[in-house]
Amino acid sequence: MIDVGALRSLRAVAALGTLARAAEELGFTASAVSQQIKRLEREVGVPLLAQAGRGVVLTPAGQSVADSAPEVFQALERCAEAARSVSSGAPRGVLRVAAFSTAIRGLVAPFLPALAHQHPDLRLAITEQDPDQALHSVESGTADLALVHDADGLPAPLPPSLTQRRLHTDIGDVVASRKHPLARLDGPLGRADLSGWSWVTSPPGTVCHQWFRRLFADAPGEPDVRHLVDDFATQLSLVRGGDVIALIPRLARPPLGQGLIALPLRRQPKREVRAAWRLSADASPALQAVLTHLAAP
Repeated sequence: MIDVGALRSLRAVAALGTLARAAEELGFTASAVSQQIKRLEREVGVPLLAQAGRGVVLTPAGQSVADSAPEVFQALERCAEAARSVSSGAPRGVLRVAAFSTAIRGLVAPFLPALAHQHPDLRLAITEQDPDQALHSVESGTADLALVHDADGLPAPLPPSLTQRRLHTDIGDVVASRKHPLARLDGPLGRADLSGWSWVTSPPGTVCHQWFRRLFADAPGEPDVRHLVDDFATQLSLVRGGDVIALIPRLARPPLGQGLIALPLRRQPKREVRAAWRLSADASPALQAVLTHLAAP
């Protein structure tokens, strides 16, 4: 009998590339993951990993086993869902959600009180993860639902074992102090309106920094970036001082208060937010209850 936990470890190594990253994903030590895969090798009777320098690679047999793993996970999940539906159709248990931080803040957190009131036997376990990692977590079975975004205007590649639904369009606005000269302009802002001002932006490699760079993609010279700050609340505290402005997505924006104003852009940066889950879990009452709340206006 194949050990499902060991199979999950092999699949994680195949997806993430190293024992260390697989161990971090699964919450084990690298040694424990290695031991699980050795046990799986004994069960199937062939080597599944081979040394490659200081790391490991999957053997052809190992890759074949890893490629078959999602079918095993889906079959087991269908069995579990069938058992749950026989005993009760009510949402219950723990639903594991992997989501990027602003989706947690702007989409998940607001409906938690209503979810707890309507389904007291259902609990969410939320982990902050970037979209690629969240999709892997759902595919590998370490999460049940992923919230992802298409920062570059294209949906992330979806593994065939998953399905998805569009939930929300997030839009970026410029936030400025009400004392700033931009606050006196009427109508959406164009690139000419933004030139010459100082900025606080998210660091390179983030979605908001990509949005910011596109605002000035064809402009001569470099924009004046005074501060690189990842936390949006901290960005707003710097904007409140009046010397800088910021580009902030609406999902990430807390109430601005009296001193700040959000100014729409003529060419609004956008990202589509989607929910993704395993096809085999589609009938899960817990999953459907959470999707219903996520889709509510």
